[in-house]
Amino acid sequence: MIKVGMTGVGYWGKHLARNLNELGVLASVIDSDPNQLVWAKGKFHGIRATATIKETLAAGDIDALVIATPPQTHFSIARQALEAGCHVLIEKPFTCSSKEAGELVRVAENKGLVLMGGFTFLYNNAVRKVKEIIQGGELGQVYYVFSQRLNLGRVRSDVDVWWNLAPHDLSIILYWFGEMPVEVKGWGASYLQPDISDVAFMSLKFRDDRVAFIHVSWLDPNKVRSATVVGSSKTIVYDDISLDKKIQLFDHGFDRLPVDGRPPSFDDFAQFQHLKRMGEIHIPEVDFEEPLRVECRHFLECIEEKIDCFTGGKSSLEILKLLEAVDSSIQNNSSIVAIE
Repeated sequence: MIKVGMTGVGYWGKHLARNLNELGVLASVIDSDPNQLVWAKGKFHGIRATATIKETLAAGDIDALVIATPPQTHFSIARQALEAGCHVLIEKPFTCSSKEAGELVRVAENKGLVLMGGFTFLYNNAVRKVKEIIQGGELGQVYYVFSQRLNLGRVRSDVDVWWNLAPHDLSIILYWFGEMPVEVKGWGASYLQPDISDVAFMSLKFRDDRVAFIHVSWLDPNKVRSATVVGSSKTIVYDDISLDKKIQLFDHGFDRLPVDGRPPSFDDFAQFQHLKRMGEIHIPEVDFEEPLRVECRHFLECIEEKIDCFTGGKSSLEILKLLEAVDSSIQNNSSIVAIE
């Protein structure tokens, strides 16, 4: 059986540790906070609890390591684990630079180890259902995506809001579109802390004139996790917060058909009413399973079956390149940055 170490059992790490324990693979917890170690030993029977990754790796009793420590520590910890022969799963943001991510990808490939990014929303059945609908052509030509991830907090002091929240939206949009954008543009503002943006807007332009817009914020009083995909035939709304309407498929839009043999006119009210289509709203059925459980199980399957990860190191590297491009855009008066 695979034995997994978990480093960083703060807010999100506790959820990862719970899932790993319920899957029967949690063997070790590493955290520099003594209180977290006391919590871990009381919560998970029979695990090793240590304060440093060095001590854990020296013991040589784990096969894999899951990292949910502050982002600035990800590269160093992951590099040590890979060099020690451990498979690695890193919570987002994967690392603090594409250079660091590229180095981890190189080491993992050279050693034949699994290196995976923790993009939990890509293991959400609702997100996968939207992909299925887009690929099936029911939306027609996709015009644009508008994604929002807003909340009042949780404010971070170690990363900007787009490094904290936007990796989710970027990973979802790249998954839905199946390709990287050709250019990006960003805008951000720092209201609470100097030089740390707490609200940001991003635009991504893809081939065939498809575009995506992302809004992330720590300052909004409403908790929002949604994305709207507008197509020529139908529009789909994904709402992660909703309990019973995760996906709504709207048969709404405009039928640009000739009227009396003439091109349609949006200036003529009668013709406009004829063009506008307000059809049914369909709510597709989605089977729910905790996405984090699916992610952890996939990590174990990749190790056992020696298969490529759905969210491997290379896809994590692509996300980091986009985050750096947004950085560059914001630092240069929201200029357009081409993606190579």
